[in-house]
Parts: sequence; structure tokens; C-alpha cells
Amino acid sequence: MNCLKIWELIEERDSIGVTSILNQIQIWGHAFFCQDCAKKIELYESARNVMKTNFFPSPPSEIENLIMAKIAAEEQKDAIYAASGTLSTRGWVIAGIIVIISLVTSYFGLDFKNIASEGGMSFMLPVGITIGIVLTSYCAFFIGSNLKELTERFGL
Repeated sequence: MNCLKIWELIEERDSIGVTSILNQIQIWGHAFFCQDCAKKIELYESARNVMKTNFFPSPPSEIENLIMAKIAAEEQKDAIYAASGTLSTRGWVIAGIIVIISLVTSYFGLDFKNIASEGGMSFMLPVGITIGIVLTSYCAFFIGSNLKELTERFGL
């Protein structure tokens, strides 16, 4: 019997957990005549036995308590931060209205007509880009900071 067939029988035995007596006799017989396979089978069996026993030492018992204490401390820190450091949705809306009003009223300034007429489109383009960047940034920060509430509200 060739070596590949023997290794297939050994893998089958290990995957099922049981082997027939005929297969075990074939493995033993082949190992008796093939010294290379005998050495490989012996190394394989000893490695398998090591892996079945306590190969990895058990962690210290206090490590679980330390990990759970760190998790509890992080949850407390998150709760304190959520309670004190964030703007409510109403605060975001009020701040947004103030930003929009200040951007719109910039067109009504005393010198805006003179500067716009002298600069023409070369002045209006940067003003429009600036307004667009401010509004886009504000909306991005609003959505990013209220992502959980918005996904719950809109069912996303």
C-alpha cells in the first residue's frame, strides 16, 4: 500500500474519531515496513496528543476581573461624555440657522455691492465656494455626531 493512501486513512480516522480494525491494521503494517512513514506517524501522533492536552496554559483568574473592570470604566466614561459633551438636535438646528443667516446677510453688507461690482465673477466665485464649504462642513459634522439618532429615526 502506498504512503498517500495511509495518510488518507489517518486523516479519515482523525476526522471521524473512530477507525475500523482493518484500517488500523493497514496503518500499522505500512508503518512496520516503511520507516519514513513510521517516523512521520509517530511525530503526528505525539503532536496530536500534545494538542489534545492543555496545550495553552489557562489564563490567570484575575485577568477576567481586570478586563471586565476596564469595560465598565469605558462604559462609564462614554455615559459621562454623552451626558455632558454633546449638543442636542435642537442646539444643532439653532446653530445651523445662525450660520445660514450670517452667510445670507453677508450679501447685504455696506461695501459688498462696491466690491462685487469691481471684482465681478472673480470675487463671487470664491464667495460661493466658501459658503458651500461652510454649509457642507456643518452638515457633515451634524450628521456624523448624530448618526445613531438619525439611523434610528429613519430606520437605516
